[in-house]
Amino acid sequence: MYCEFFGFRESPFTITPNPRFLFMSEQHREAYAHLIYAVENRAGFVELTGEVGTGKTTLLRTFLNRLDFKGHRTALIFNPCLSSLELLQSVNREFGLTCETQSRMELLQALNAFLLEQKRDGRSVILVVDEAQNLPPDVLEQIRLISNLETETDKLIQIVLSGQPELLCVLAREELRQLTQRITVRYHLLPMSFESTKRYIDHRMELAGSYRAAEFTLPALKRIFRYSGGVPRLVNVVCDRALLIGFTHESRTISGAMAAQAVSEVVGRGPVGMVARMISSLIGRLSPLRR
Repeated sequence: MYCEFFGFRESPFTITPNPRFLFMSEQHREAYAHLIYAVENRAGFVELTGEVGTGKTTLLRTFLNRLDFKGHRTALIFNPCLSSLELLQSVNREFGLTCETQSRMELLQALNAFLLEQKRDGRSVILVVDEAQNLPPDVLEQIRLISNLETETDKLIQIVLSGQPELLCVLAREELRQLTQRITVRYHLLPMSFESTKRYIDHRMELAGSYRAAEFTLPALKRIFRYSGGVPRLVNVVCDRALLIGFTHESRTISGAMAAQAVSEVVGRGPVGMVARMISSLIGRLSPLRR
């Protein structure tokens, strides 16, 4: 609703993991470099962890999108609520292979034949499993067995396990030590700094229309950073609310007070509901039309 007022083509602060909006902070660049290194060196297992909302999924989608199809085959498993059989079926489905059989042996044979074919054609195969902290041990063990598909000299598939910090605790279990020992590349994605957060906000607005469409004052930026801690998803949520407040006040400048109000409403302590204020603003704008 506020996009027309500010001149945005689209909402700049949605929370969907859209690779087009990825902002490469120092931390995100380092995480991306770890992923590229792992693929180029056929590292086998990669572990990417980070707090909720730090941008892991967006980074992974960007990483996969930038791999050329000529030299790579990729699969992304996003649903962690799978049995070990369902996981195998999902992996094969993503690669366009046999996936309806209930036989793990048949599924693994089809996958192995595919991996050998890709190896002969000079392609790397990458499997990304997101939200891996929710996978039970038997499913993680199945993933380890997939990694056993290899030649005497090369790994046939590179596997990225991505998840929240709880994944570290899961992988520390005694029964998963064989899997943990195979992880050769690890990176923990940290939140952004204050300076990166400021550039992130400008970056999102620029892609949506123009970073000059709205001005976040320094007090507003500081308030947003204190609330979000530099976590991109939280920055998006509070900036979106702050722009709504600016819209209702017909102000392109987001003040510290507006940012503080946005934070209060996001955490449920706002004195006036946003819907009520929006309706009131619209009524005010429509009133001259009635006369």
